[in-house]
Amino acid sequence: MERSPLILLVEDDAAIRDAVAECLETEGYRVQAAGDGAEALTWLARGERPALIVLDLVMPVMNGAELLAQVRADPALERVPTLLMTAAIVAGTTPLPAADATLVKPFDLDQLLGAIGRLAPRA
Repeated sequence: MERSPLILLVEDDAAIRDAVAECLETEGYRVQAAGDGAEALTWLARGERPALIVLDLVMPVMNGAELLAQVRADPALERVPTLLMTAAIVAGTTPLPAADATLVKPFDLDQLLGAIGRLAPRA
């Protein structure tokens, strides 16, 4: 039996992180959660590779742009797809890091699952 895709969820807001993780697990994904980019990098350094990284842009300690830059600079991680979740877009003036897809908060469950399904399809 093939294992379901593993998603690394990086979000500093515990309520959002828990809700998204629960939703993804209900949909059959495995989820590893982190509260900021530094925590996510520590987990990634252990060697397991996610099928997708879902990350918030604005976080303390290490934000999403900094994490994404570290991921893209690592040959072992550079091809892992990334989905950026952010409310930090103001009339198109906020530069965004080059993620594979971006969801603007607030988004609905169908938008989230659609983006994840395109980036980390289940077998």
